[in-house]
This record gives sequence, structure tokens and C-alpha cells, in this order.
Amino acid sequence: MNEVLQAIRDRRSIRAYTEELVTDEQLNTLIETVKQAPSTRNLQPCHFTFVKDQVLLREFSSDMNALYQKNPNASEYLKSPEYDVLYRAPLVCFIFSEISASFTPIDGGIAVQTLALAAHSMGLGSVILGMPKELFASEYAEKWFKKLNAPEGGDFIIAISIGTPAAGKDAHPVREGLISII
Repeated sequence: MNEVLQAIRDRRSIRAYTEELVTDEQLNTLIETVKQAPSTRNLQPCHFTFVKDQVLLREFSSDMNALYQKNPNASEYLKSPEYDVLYRAPLVCFIFSEISASFTPIDGGIAVQTLALAAHSMGLGSVILGMPKELFASEYAEKWFKKLNAPEGGDFIIAISIGTPAAGKDAHPVREGLISII
């Protein structure tokens, strides 16, 4: 099996990381890789904010936790003070729209999967994160759009935590009936 197909098959969502930092070389490789992600009509509608600042990442997680504390519908798991939506990863990339169009969220999805596969190919783990969207739709939104250098008028699309995996993970079983051939 070729390396790309093997990476797609082997990559897992990792939710526990060591304290080892992502090196500048690894970060630069991820940046160069995501710049190559395809986009509709090559408009390149996404802005990528890579965050290594651990204090800033803990503050983000703290605000997410505070948001869940206020939500009576949030599960107890999410309300736990130990829960960290970013999984204490040493690097998180937040993806924002810079050009608002119907295809922009799809292009963000393509970019985040490109990052996930690139991280895996470098021996790093990752988990794709949609839950931060709640923070960008809350009273904390303005603060975080500014702190994360989001483009003016842009919107949060998705994020990805990246780091050295602290543990592995088995593949999930695949649900029957997902494929039709006509």
C-alpha cells in the first residue's frame, strides 16, 4: 500500500499529548503543507492561526469551560474543570474564513484534513475540533477573534490540536450502509 493510503488508514483522533513541544521545523512543515491544500477556484479563502502559546491555549480552554458552566444543557463531562476542549495540545491551528462564500467551510475542512494527515506523516497526533465554534458564537467571540488574529468579518470554521501522542488508539468499527454504488 502506498504511503498516502497507509496514512489515511492509520491516522486516528488523538486526545492525549505529551508535554513535548512541536518544533519550529515541524511547524514550518505544517504551514507549508496547509498552503498547498486545494480550495475552490484556488481562492484560498481560509486564514490559519497557529498557536503555540500555552498560556493563551489554557485561557481559551478556560473560557470554553466557563461557557459550558453557564449552559444547563451541557453534559457533566463538558462542565468538569478537568475537561480541556483542546486536549492540552502543544499546538492548535484555528481556521477562519477570510472570504465568505458557500464553499469556504468545505475548503476549511479540506485544509484541516490536510493538516491531520501531514501531522500523522510526521509522527505527530491530532484531533479535529468543531466544538470551539460555540465560543465564537458566544459573548467571548469578539475577544477570541481579536486574540487569534481572525480576519475582519471572517468566521471560525474549524480547529485542530496537534502534538506528540501520549497514547495510541484503535480504529473505530465502520458502520454498515455508508456506501452505495450505482
